[in-house]
Amino acid sequence: MRSAAVRIRRREVPPHGPWPDSVSPALQRIYAARGVCTPAEGELKLARLLPPDALGQLSEAAELLARAIAGHKHIIVVGDFDCDGATGTAVAVRGLRLLGATRVGYQVPHRVTHGYGLSPALVEHLDAFAPDLVLTVDSGIACHAGVAAAKARGWQVLVTDHHLPGETLPGADVIVNPNLGGDAFPSKALAGVGVVFYLLLALRRHLRDAGAFAAGEPDLSSLLDLVAVGTVADLVPLDYNNRLLVSAGLRRLRQGQCQPGLQALAELAGKDLSQLTASDIGFGIAPRLNAAGRLEDMALGIECLLCDDPARARELASVLDRINGERKGIQQQMVDDAEALVAAVPLDDDCLPPVLCLRDDGWHPGVVGLVASRLKDRWYRPVFAFAPSEPGSHLLKGSARSIPGLHIRDVLAAVDARNPGLVERFGGHAMAAGLSLAADHFDRFRAAVEAQVATMLTPEQLRSELYSDGELTAGELGRPLAEQLRLAGPWGQGFPEPLFDGVFKVLQWRQIGERHLKLSLISEQGGAPLSAIQFGGWTGAAPSARIHAAYQLELDDWGGRRSVQLLVRHWLPAD
Repeated sequence: MRSAAVRIRRREVPPHGPWPDSVSPALQRIYAARGVCTPAEGELKLARLLPPDALGQLSEAAELLARAIAGHKHIIVVGDFDCDGATGTAVAVRGLRLLGATRVGYQVPHRVTHGYGLSPALVEHLDAFAPDLVLTVDSGIACHAGVAAAKARGWQVLVTDHHLPGETLPGADVIVNPNLGGDAFPSKALAGVGVVFYLLLALRRHLRDAGAFAAGEPDLSSLLDLVAVGTVADLVPLDYNNRLLVSAGLRRLRQGQCQPGLQALAELAGKDLSQLTASDIGFGIAPRLNAAGRLEDMALGIECLLCDDPARARELASVLDRINGERKGIQQQMVDDAEALVAAVPLDDDCLPPVLCLRDDGWHPGVVGLVASRLKDRWYRPVFAFAPSEPGSHLLKGSARSIPGLHIRDVLAAVDARNPGLVERFGGHAMAAGLSLAADHFDRFRAAVEAQVATMLTPEQLRSELYSDGELTAGELGRPLAEQLRLAGPWGQGFPEPLFDGVFKVLQWRQIGERHLKLSLISEQGGAPLSAIQFGGWTGAAPSARIHAAYQLELDDWGGRRSVQLLVRHWLPAD
């Protein structure tokens, strides 16, 4: 088994236009295939952002915060240890200070010491800071025990979250979450950082109505760079509202109007700030922030985002860059281990089971999500990966990643309902989830998950499909289109980056490093030879003389050259 079987399918393109001549026919086709059929639908003006009115309990939350600000109460923001949680915490702290809060700080749970979210262990830690109000960001909807512990100490609790709720809600004073049952907010795809940004918009309006801004109103758009980074990093669908937020944040980043920490992280990732894209956030900035929460303490990442001194921000970003380097090494070893585990899985008619459930007691709990994601992409199966919560612990921490058509949190809810007590806790989205369970329950859990997924997925759904935007002509395989595509997004989850397919002759090829394949190709339609690369594409065998390739068209300015490169995602022999 080299990898999952892949089928290349071309997207359907509905009628569209008319568009200005400045928009290439290829880009018009790409937009239309994603539901953007007219220039008006493609306009990303921040003025078209959904108003906060429909988001449930925002008025109550704004009033709660306004009273705390007026009374100089001590507000502690409790974040999460991923990029969405870190940026959301930074947005909350910066935003509350802009809006007049004089006593606001933050704490973030440590993955090993406190566990997830507002846990009883974190509440005990917070007791020394004597908060009056605890504001959760990107967490809290599943933190029943922690919220109860905070309330028992007399603290007010305001939960902001976007994760799907369980059957019951925690006993917080106010809960703001677009995914609560009956909530009328049209966009259910807000990331945690987006929810807290909307909370600040509502708070500013509440304070404005109370006459609080006689000396001038704070500009909350200064926080949109952080909102963009958290939204892209959390892989929430880029519906129109999220695209507005991300596009506005990218404009600030490209203009250099961003937090010093983000500028430093972009530079260390080798990204040109003036040309920054959502992909650069996802593969350059976000991993460096996430690494702190995975291996050490996300407080380091939040401190970087809150730092206003460029020199200090650069120092903190350098530490994050080093930690990310360590994370890469750990991740690669764990992926190699996981591949060995998959190789030992019994096959049914030469096929893997419909779900992979893997465990290694030597793995790091902060990296299992990345391992699950990598294996999901390669084998096109939902994947659960588990590691001890800490060395020698009898509690396993797991991360799950799913494929289209399988709601992974629904899987866990069904397993939990049929096997009470098997899973200690769980939460998440359609495509990703986290959970914990006792180590001696692992075999039972694996059997239960395999049985559940088998009832929810068909064999056809387990065949990977790459959706292509069609073939490019020889004249389109150049810089003008590549430059237009780079800035035409933001591309991301639910609004995928353009992918093309075509038949090419292989002029030359060579192995790069241990895993990558470098090619020189020429389209069968003609034109000049094209440089191409497939990361992870080296399998030990030479490619065919003619290949049918699915690829992205990218700029290649390395070493001062101004060319293009095909980033090959998959190829099949064309013969």
